[in-house]
Amino acid sequence: MNLARIEYYFSTLSPYVYLAGQRLEGIAARHGAAITYKPVDITAVFARTGGTPLPERPPARQAYRLQELRRQSSKAGLPLNLKPAFFPTNPAPASYAIIAAQQAGGGDLGALVHGLLRACWAEERDIAEEDVVQDCLKAAGFDPGLTMSGLLSGAETYARNTEDAVAAGVFGAPFYICEDGEMFWGQDRLDDLDAHLAGEL
Repeated sequence: MNLARIEYYFSTLSPYVYLAGQRLEGIAARHGAAITYKPVDITAVFARTGGTPLPERPPARQAYRLQELRRQSSKAGLPLNLKPAFFPTNPAPASYAIIAAQQAGGGDLGALVHGLLRACWAEERDIAEEDVVQDCLKAAGFDPGLTMSGLLSGAETYARNTEDAVAAGVFGAPFYICEDGEMFWGQDRLDDLDAHLAGEL
C-alpha cells in the first residue's frame, strides 16, 4: 500500500491548525511520508460543502467552541488567546507565503506554518501584515522576499488548492488525505492518522 504522501489542507486562520503544532511533521517523518501543504480559502470551502462560518453559528455552538479550544490548548501544551486581537484577518498573504516557500524550498515548511498560526493565536500579531509574514519566513529559514516574488503564483495556487479541496471531499481544517484515499479531519485525529500509516487502523 502506497502511503508515501499526505495532502494537507488547512487554513492559516484556524485555531485547530495551530493546535496541531508540528505533530503532522513528526508523524510523516516516522513513516517516511512526504507532506504537500495546501492552504485553502476555508470560507469558500464552507460555502460549498455545507459548513457555517463562525459568526453565523448559533450561540450554543460558539460557546462550546471556546470551551473546546481551552481544553485542546491545555492538552497540546500550546498557549492560545481565545479571542486574538487580529482575528479574523485576511488569510491570503500568509497562505501565499507558504505556497511560495514550498515551491522555493530550503527552509522548514512545518515551522513556517506553525509560526504563522502561532503569530495569530498566541502572539497577538496580524498575519495579514507583510512584516509579520516576512518575520515568520525568515525564522523558518526562507527568503523574506517571497512575500513579493511569490505573490502571483501564490494567488493562483491558493485558488486551485481551494478547488482541489472541494473536489477531494474536504469540508474543514485541518484535513489530511493519504494516497490510499483515507481522510482525517481535525488535529484530534492525528493519532488515527499515525495508526493508519503504521498499518494499525
